[in-house]
Parts: sequence; C-alpha cells; structure tokens
Amino acid sequence: MLRQQKKTILASLLLLAVFWPTMAGATMYAYLDAKGDRHYKDVPNKGRSKIIARKLNNSSTRTIPVRDYDILRADPQALDGYIQTAALNHQVDPLLIKAVIKAESNFDSNAVSPKGAQGLMQLMPCTAKNLRVANPFDPLQNINGGTKHLRQLLDSYNGDVELSLAAYNAGPGNVKGAIPNIPETRTYVSKVLGNYQFYYRRNN
Repeated sequence: MLRQQKKTILASLLLLAVFWPTMAGATMYAYLDAKGDRHYKDVPNKGRSKIIARKLNNSSTRTIPVRDYDILRADPQALDGYIQTAALNHQVDPLLIKAVIKAESNFDSNAVSPKGAQGLMQLMPCTAKNLRVANPFDPLQNINGGTKHLRQLLDSYNGDVELSLAAYNAGPGNVKGAIPNIPETRTYVSKVLGNYQFYYRRNN
C-alpha cells in the first residue's frame, strides 16, 4: 500500500509538471485534511501545507523533493480524533495516550530521537515494524501503533500504568516488577503521569 501511495504521489507530481500554469512565480502546495485526504492548492492552508513545486521566473518548473511525512502533519482537532479512535480500538484511556505523546514528542509528528525513535509516540523502527506501522511519521499510523504497543504493555503488567510506562521507555526487558533505577525512566514515568493529571483536571 505504501508503495502504491508513493507511485500516486509521483504521478501527481508529473501531472503538475505537465499542466503547470503559465503564470511566472506560481506555487503549488499539498496538504492532508482531517480525514487524511490529500489536496493540492495554489495557496497555503493555514500552516499545514507544504510546497511541492514552484514556477520559476525563467518559466521552468522545479519540483521540490518532499518526504511523505512532510505533508502528513495534522491539526490538533485531527490528532484528537486519531487519539479517540486508537483509544476505542485498543481500550486505552485517551488522556493517557495524549500524556505519552506530550512526553515523547510534544506533538511533533516529525520528531526523531538521538536513538532513532520516530514520530508522535516515538516508535523505534523495529517496534514500528512489529506493529505493522508502515510510516511512523504518519500521525494516524503512529498513534494507532503506539497505543497498540501501550495496550500490550498494560496487559503484560496486569494494568499497572507505572510499570507499563516504564517498559514503554526502557523496554520490557528492563522492568521486572518495579520501575528500574534508571534516572531517565523514572523522570519519564513522572512526566507522563503529571501530563495525565493535567489533562484529567482540564477535562473534569
């Protein structure tokens, strides 16, 4: 499916090159709406769009390389929808999902950690592959995969949120009945729980 999407994007870019407006200086933008549908416009869309090609003054068309996930940024309303859907599908508190995202990436869908974790819920490439997340920079895929991973950990630790969060950060192999004495992990668990309490108070 990912390969087909890339072919579709490439075909769209080729069509843009062929049918480009004759007016010098014209610019084309691409963006995804809340439903995940891709649109092309000649004006930016409230900061969520990305330039994909520009008409130069010498009448030549330059196509600007764009990574798939560059146009996969979603607005807060769309993210809330993705979180609610993942929460329902995997039976995880949506406020906990949101708290994890806040701690992991601060809602930056393009975030990459020094260790290579990617996207909103900072999935390692091997974890993303096991969760069948084809594009970890896609907010919808990342949130669904990260929530599925969190559900698996909650099941492994009999619903213990603190141990599950510790395992999410340090890996299940490092969590044996108690939060490991790893400063980063202890700080992480405290940070997520603090985020959760903040969101809970704001929603109640």
